[in-house]
Formats: sequence, structure tokens, C-alpha cells
Amino acid sequence: MATALSDDIDVLAKAKRAIGGAYVSTENEPYMSEAQQDYFRKLLHAWKRSILEAAAGTLQQLQDGPIREPDLNDRASSETDWGIELRTRDRQRKLIAKIDSALRRIEEGEYGYCEVTGEPIGLGRLEARPIATMTVEAQEAHERREKISRDD
Repeated sequence: MATALSDDIDVLAKAKRAIGGAYVSTENEPYMSEAQQDYFRKLLHAWKRSILEAAAGTLQQLQDGPIREPDLNDRASSETDWGIELRTRDRQRKLIAKIDSALRRIEEGEYGYCEVTGEPIGLGRLEARPIATMTVEAQEAHERREKISRDD
């Protein structure tokens, strides 16, 4: 699980580098100004592009041929590595749907606001997790409710 999260972080960091780094707002700039929306739109598109490029590389490696390790231990290790790689790509496939949803919210003027409370999510949280749909407080409350219902 930690490797999948670090892969997501690495791909997001690559996307930020592709568009020139983090967004720095000016002092008098209103929340979710046109410049902020444009930055997050570019970031989300770059993030999606990075994920699709990584998936294309995985697909090419799979098409190059099956695993042909003569040693059973080496073959088992290779198959385990491929299993992890494919699970990571599946997580990223789901992430693309969330990125598309965030892009839709930008176009509809809903991006950057909590879907539960309507409060601003905050630039810092969006910079760390551009697909965030809730404030930290709303997310924590949601996770507590989930944990309680799982425990029942």
C-alpha cells in the first residue's frame, strides 16, 4: 500500500514539475480565482497525462512477452512484481476518474469547495491532493463514520 501511495505522489510531483511548480497566490487574490482554476486545470491534465504515459509503458512491457525466468524463485518474484505493477495501474485507472471529476468541477465552478459543507477546501490541501472534495475536517468526520459503520 505504501508503494502505491508513493507512486501517486511521484506522478503528481512529476506533473507539478511539468507545469512549473506549485501555485503561489497573491495577497488580494480571491479564492478560486481564474488564475487558480487555470493552475489546477493544468495540474490535473498533466497528472492525468503522466498516469497514462506510465500505463502505456506497462502495457508495452506486457506485450513484449511473457515472463521466462528459468529459476522458479526468480519467476515467482517476477510474477509478484507484475502483480504489484498491475494493481498500481488499476488504482491509477480509478484515479483518472477522480481527476476527470475534478476537471468537471472546475468547469462547473464547484472546484475547491467542500461537497459536504460548501466551505473552501484550501489551496494547501488542493496542492497536496488536487482531487480533494472535502475539507480536512469533513474528511476526518467521514472517515470516523466509515470506521464506526465497519466496526458494527
